[in-house]
Formats: sequence, C-alpha cells, structure tokens
Amino acid sequence: MIGLTTILMTGSDLRATLGSLLALWLGSTMVFVLFGGYAVHRLVVGPVQRLTAEADALAVGEFPAHTPQETAELELLAARYRAMAENLLDVQSQVVRVEKLAGIGRLAAGVAHEVRNPLGALASYVEVLHRRGADPKVTGDMHQAIERIERIVQGLVDYARPGADPTPNGRHHGSTDLNAAVHTVLDFLEAQGMLRGRRLETSLDDGLPPVSGDQHLLEQVIVNLVVNACQANPCGQVVVGTRAKAIGSRRRGNTRRSDGQDHRPDPGRAWAPEPRPPELPPGTRGVMLFVADDGPGVPDQDRERVFDPFFTTKDPGQGTGLGLAIVARTVHESGGTVWVDRAREGGAVFKVFLPIASETDAAAHR
Repeated sequence: MIGLTTILMTGSDLRATLGSLLALWLGSTMVFVLFGGYAVHRLVVGPVQRLTAEADALAVGEFPAHTPQETAELELLAARYRAMAENLLDVQSQVVRVEKLAGIGRLAAGVAHEVRNPLGALASYVEVLHRRGADPKVTGDMHQAIERIERIVQGLVDYARPGADPTPNGRHHGSTDLNAAVHTVLDFLEAQGMLRGRRLETSLDDGLPPVSGDQHLLEQVIVNLVVNACQANPCGQVVVGTRAKAIGSRRRGNTRRSDGQDHRPDPGRAWAPEPRPPELPPGTRGVMLFVADDGPGVPDQDRERVFDPFFTTKDPGQGTGLGLAIVARTVHESGGTVWVDRAREGGAVFKVFLPIASETDAAAHR
C-alpha cells in the first residue's frame, strides 16, 4: 500500500513498477508471517508445550523444575497450575497413606490375636524345659526369641489400636503443649541413658499454641523419633526443634531446613512432598516438630516406605519396623501429617505437622 500510494503521488508508470510492487508485497508478507509465527510460538505455543510436558511428568510421578514464562499472564497461569499440582500430589499421598494405615491396621489386629495364643504356650514349654535341666543357653536363646516375637506382637497391637477416646471423626480429643512434651521425653531418655555420648541440640520456639492430640500419645511419637535418630548414628548429633508453621505454605525451591530456615535445595535433589490431610485447607496454622540426625539418611526411594509396618533399614534383630508406622498412625489420628526429608546435618529429618487445637475444632465444624 505504501509503494502504490508513492507511485500514484509521484505520477510514475504503474505498469513499469508493478513487478517491484509485487516483490515488495511478497517480501513484506513473508517477513510478517515469519515474525508472527515466531512470536506466536515464543509467547503461546512454547509455554503451552512446557505446561504439557510438566503435566506428562506429573502423570508418571515426577515434578519438573519450574521454567519462567515470557509473559506475566502465562507466569501467573503456570504458578497457579503448579500450586494445584502440589496440592493434588500432597492430598493423593495422604489419601494413599490413610488407606494403607486402615487396611494394615485391621490385618495387624487379627494377626496379633492369633500369634499370642501359641506364643504363650511356647513360653510355658520353655519354662518347663528349663526346670527339667535343659541347657540354660538353649532355653535362654529361646526366651530371647519369644520376647522378640512378643515385642513385635505388642507393636502390632499398638499400631492397630486407635488410641484413647477418639472423636466421632476418628481424631483424638485434647490439646498438648508440644514444647512441654519434648522436655518430658528428653528428660526421660536422659534418665534412661539413651542420650549418653550424643550431641543433643534443641531449638524450641517460645509461645507456641497448644496443638491437637493426646499428650501421652504425642510423647510416644517424640520418643520413637528421637530413639530412631539416636540409633542412626550412635555417637552423632541429634537435633530436636519446634516451629510455628502454616501447612501448604511451602513451594518447591524453598524447603525448610532442620533449623527452621529456608534454603534452596540442590538442583539434582528429588522433590519431597509435604503431605497435607485433605480435611485441612492450605494455610491451616499449626506447629512443626522436627527431629534430625547426622546419620546415613533415608534414600529418596524409601521416603514413603519408611512409614510402612515392618519396613526397616536396620540390621536384622535391631528393629521391628513398627515404630514409624505407629508414629504415622498417631499423627494422622491427631489431625496432622508426618514426612521425612534430608537434614542439614547430612542425615534424615522427620517432620511432624500438628494443627493448632482451635484450627482442628474449626475444621470439624465446617
């Protein structure tokens, strides 16, 4: 149009310049089409393809690193999409864990009942053999084996038993001062000699509100976690702390260290989800308890399995694999959630989120 207007204004011969006009028109059209295609691919097609790739990765259980988008609108869309994906993964993880706990709990109750009857008879027979002059070493080894079975059975009973006086929705009544529970447990373990020779560090926030859950059961949770940390490295460091926290507030790229400070994870690190109970909306206020050690840690592929009954990384005869299963069940029945991550100290850090008692009551009345 510009060339045609120029020719008409200058009075030039239109026929003589028609070829030049066509070449100019074709060239400008090609430039426009190429630039338009590049702009559409860069601003629309490319970001959509990246979102599609993230969706495909999520479908196989991966969580790809975030790639900044070119426009503010697409960046906002990507941020909301990733937040939704995080929530879905957290809720899915929690639902699977709850179903696993319920099914194995029923199985554990039946197995414990059936095993205890013949176990009592075996103990009586061993005592009879001892009185009749059987080899004391043999009867002693038999007693130890029977006691080990009894410990396993008792762990099954503790795992299958839902706890004292649960509410109609399966949650425990009452509230607990988590800092006071930590002090009680550490004093008890110190008196038992469990902490002897270990470097114990506590980092407890002051003024934390009471959390939902039975105090005795939550003290048992802390005992199990601290004993596990002590066993991870017999002469190592154990860190126990509490922090105020809102569930679901963490984003990938900003994880919480065992001392409560945010830090950027290593690029090659696997994503460790922060499970959220479905009945607690994002932003629910609560308290996070963390117990960290400087032992070998928990491999990424075992982070979900460590809460399964009978799964243990300890040497044969050193553990029943029920401690963390009981921890997971107790925390769930208290309205909270538990997960394992990599500690700043180099080992594992177990994190327990428990909602404030008033927040749990509000959720129950919704």
